[in-house]
Amino acid sequence: MAQAIVILLTALIAKHLGGDAKAQWIAAVCVAISPVSLSANALFQYVSFDFLWWVLVCYFMARLIESDDPRWWLGIGAAIGLGVLTKYTIAFFVAGLVAGVLATDLRRHLHSRWLWIGAAISVAVALPNLIWQATHGFVTLEFLRFIHARDVRIGRTKDFFLDQILDSANPFTLPVWIVGVITAVRVKRLRIFAWMWFVPMALFIIAQGRGYYSAPLYSMLFAIGAVTSANAALFILFALGLVAVPFNVPLAPPTSRLFRVASNVNHDFAEEFGWPEMTGEVVRIWSALPPDERAHAAILCANYGEAGAIDRYGPEHGLPPAISGINSFWARGYGNPPPQTVIVLGHSRSWIEQHFADSRVAGRIPNPYNLANEESERPDIWICRGLKEPWPEFWQKQRSFG
Repeated sequence: MAQAIVILLTALIAKHLGGDAKAQWIAAVCVAISPVSLSANALFQYVSFDFLWWVLVCYFMARLIESDDPRWWLGIGAAIGLGVLTKYTIAFFVAGLVAGVLATDLRRHLHSRWLWIGAAISVAVALPNLIWQATHGFVTLEFLRFIHARDVRIGRTKDFFLDQILDSANPFTLPVWIVGVITAVRVKRLRIFAWMWFVPMALFIIAQGRGYYSAPLYSMLFAIGAVTSANAALFILFALGLVAVPFNVPLAPPTSRLFRVASNVNHDFAEEFGWPEMTGEVVRIWSALPPDERAHAAILCANYGEAGAIDRYGPEHGLPPAISGINSFWARGYGNPPPQTVIVLGHSRSWIEQHFADSRVAGRIPNPYNLANEESERPDIWICRGLKEPWPEFWQKQRSFG
């Protein structure tokens, strides 16, 4: 739904910037076939909503430019606040917006109370999260530092410029958004959009951001470029752009050659299978425990995929919520009283033997399609007893990010 709204908003941006129906369709198709947009359509992640709030800001800005009505700052402020609640990289986008206001004729709005009310709305919407962060040691900043260091270390940020063409925008839409950039720079009333693109891009480059972070920025460029070049061949654009679909949306059966090829490009595909089967195996192991032992047992997962699957599919089979040291799962703790028996997924034999006095392999994570993924690396499911140190001390050491 979020991405469907993004597609609609992109068409409306084109409309309010003076585009006819054809320009609106071109803009909509361009964002619809963007690889990041396609992926965000298929995966329930923050990316889908981060994308939406950025494009919503662009839509409200287009309405502001069209009408010169400062009350649109209220919508801009609300969208920014929602963006902060979703992902902090919206600060880079806000930096571009602020720079654009100061550098263009829109700085006259600094004298309008509506701009400042909009700014207050953005702070009010984001405030509950900021208060929570302050009372929890700003843990998200620690998470972001870890994720960023990992991404730089393993080379996920080195192809930022290439990713703009291949991921953030479909290669076949390159002429449209290039025209959009040129038009935004040349046309005075649209110059705010140029600042809203150049400044975040420069900041992402300096900060070594990942290529897909900038994907929402291309919606406004698609809209501007479509208005400028409305005579583009819409059908050809759509047909060629569809080449990207199988690599971003899991349409092919996992036994097909197309799936194998696509999953070599998009590694998320191989991680999207086997979760109900994994949970079913845990249910079998859990049910085999004596009832009195189940009353003092827990399911410990190494990663959020395993923990999420247990929480998603487990309740209907009587499983308790998973415990895990990763991300926000760690803050939920290990239960009270602490468990005496633990079913463990995703950890190595050496880790098991380091922390538990008694352990045995009780099953294996099923891999029905023989896919190489994170679960296939450590498929053993363990029953462990006799934690070698008190649970509070053990838990403090288990905090991790991913």
